[in-house]
Amino acid sequence: MLEESGDRVTPQGLLYKDLSHFVNADGNYIFCRYWEPPGPPRALVMIIHGAGEHSGRYAEVVSMLTKQSLFVFSHDHIGHGQSEGKRMIGSDFRIYVRDCLQHLDLMKDRHPGLQIFLFAHSMGGLVAIYILHERPEDIAGVVFVSPLVILNPEAATPMKVFLARVLDYFLPNVSLGYMDPHSLSRNAKEVQDYIDDPLNYHGPVRVRFAAMLLNAVTSVEKVLPTITSRMLLLHGDADKLCDVSGSYHFYKTAASSDKTLKVFEGSFHQLHKELTEVTEEMFELIEKWLSDRLSLVET
Repeated sequence: MLEESGDRVTPQGLLYKDLSHFVNADGNYIFCRYWEPPGPPRALVMIIHGAGEHSGRYAEVVSMLTKQSLFVFSHDHIGHGQSEGKRMIGSDFRIYVRDCLQHLDLMKDRHPGLQIFLFAHSMGGLVAIYILHERPEDIAGVVFVSPLVILNPEAATPMKVFLARVLDYFLPNVSLGYMDPHSLSRNAKEVQDYIDDPLNYHGPVRVRFAAMLLNAVTSVEKVLPTITSRMLLLHGDADKLCDVSGSYHFYKTAASSDKTLKVFEGSFHQLHKELTEVTEEMFELIEKWLSDRLSLVET
């Protein structure tokens, strides 16, 4: 898994040769994290993080999963966290999908025979949908948390969408504004933790990145009816970033025979960082959902 890295360093100045990583198809170094359960793993779970954050923000999720004897792995998307790449200047959404598939293949080789589940949040949910479309046979099921299927209409007004598409041709690096951290959670401590985390992106959302997401969201509409994988969809109805209507639409449109949708009243975007009663209920749902599906295989 560890590639020859020479003197290449992370954006924070750490040597990649001292860190877990892989080199993607473009030659960029992608930082990875791995969490092994105390005993033999029952299955693998890949965490796919959202835009502007990184793979290290899922400690509570990881703890819940490893307690179920699941081997958890993740990486920072290009341009995020400790991976190489210009910060949030993605021009091709396909790169996120491609890198995830590369990491999945690496883990399949290391752990042959184990099922692979996905835990996908926000933009990571959109990545996961494309993965399911391309590799349905590789994925045993997906837990979607506030997936990006439809942008919040308050954040993506028709005027902003129009401007993003036009400006992408002329001024791709122009700022469209900043993401408000207070829109992530009603838990003040979690909001402050996000603000204080230097691995998160705190700069402006630029035209090129916004246009890329708009194109990916537009294109996913024809993909949704092809999805047949088992899924648990979790979303807050007060999400100000990824509109909950996207999860309703996804649930209705997907061809999956095993699909569950749970909407949390009053909850914001990061359900795993929400008020205690929300996160506890959410984790209980995920534990039972995974346990039921793993038991079907083991019996």
